[in-house]
Amino acid sequence: MNLRSYLLGVADAKSIEELWEAHVVKMAEYGFDRLLYGFTRYRTSTSLGDPSDFIILTNHSRAYTDVFLDEGHYFHAPMVHWALVNEGAKSWKLLAEMDRSKTLSAQERRVLEFNRDMGVTAGYSISFKSISARSKGAIALTAREGMDQDEIDKIWEAHGTDITLMNNIVHLKILTLPYTAPNRALTPRQVEALEWVGDGKTTQDIAMLMGLTPATVEKHLRLAREALAVETTAHAVMKAAFANQMFVLDV
Repeated sequence: MNLRSYLLGVADAKSIEELWEAHVVKMAEYGFDRLLYGFTRYRTSTSLGDPSDFIILTNHSRAYTDVFLDEGHYFHAPMVHWALVNEGAKSWKLLAEMDRSKTLSAQERRVLEFNRDMGVTAGYSISFKSISARSKGAIALTAREGMDQDEIDKIWEAHGTDITLMNNIVHLKILTLPYTAPNRALTPRQVEALEWVGDGKTTQDIAMLMGLTPATVEKHLRLAREALAVETTAHAVMKAAFANQMFVLDV
């Protein structure tokens, strides 16, 4: 698939699943057969936020993600640390430089050793420009097993500008598509009630508009708060809006 056809497909993607499938195929053409994308809107000076609120997309094996993500290895990964304070693309030769200079912490070294055991040894990371002080997105492009960093650096020298462009466009597209974190799905009634709250309607107004009793509206809002793990309805509206779960056209 040429670059123009790929970008047209990205622009027309109607779901994150459709977008991600096409991107995985395209990146494999350049030798990157395993991808790990992450985005948070809830970053603070000491935390990346609740992992259940992250947007995580990957085609790594469960054997890898069960440790790297579920056991929190990502929090100590050197390239994640790099991505948090930088923007743009970076070769993983940085890891070899850190290893040689003995600047890796014990936790970072454990992550590096785990990655080596899993064949995650060569690649590039792209840190996207943040849209707010609390948001951050990045993607790790892992080279096909058997390829070394010198081979990948040569590919990047020839195609890195296009690869960076494609990943930035995919990142921006992801931010426009609905995303439901595991165990955070809302029912259509809950979404409708939150949409009316977002429009400034009172519980009594919403009851009339939805043909329900005020008590039933309050129940839908309470269940929405529980599903989104928040304490206030205003926070629920914000989280649902961030995840593009509200005011979505049926397509």
